[in-house]
Amino acid sequence: MSTYSNIDVNELVKKMATESMLLVDVRNADEVARGVIAGAIHIPLALLPLQYDEIANADNVVFYCHSGVRSAHAALFAANKGCKQPSNLVGGVLAWAKAGQPFVPMAERNKN
Repeated sequence: MSTYSNIDVNELVKKMATESMLLVDVRNADEVARGVIAGAIHIPLALLPLQYDEIANADNVVFYCHSGVRSAHAALFAANKGCKQPSNLVGGVLAWAKAGQPFVPMAERNKN
């Protein structure tokens, strides 16, 4: 069985500054409408099996959700599909916000 790694907010912020990675927001559309982490793409967890090809070639993928539960499922799914370095953001956007990190509106997520 394949596995994934957990990443905390501080580690993610450091890696975002120095490494190429794909951030995948697996929350529902109503949650994403409140804001996303800059640079993230949105693939709801329920659609991940149907849209996996969109991320299949990424070397370093970090999944996140509201609290880290759905993104852990997404990371495990990706690991089992052969994703090279899937990670789960521990605590999700709750931890991101608690750490004082910014969100961008959904419409602006790809402008950065």
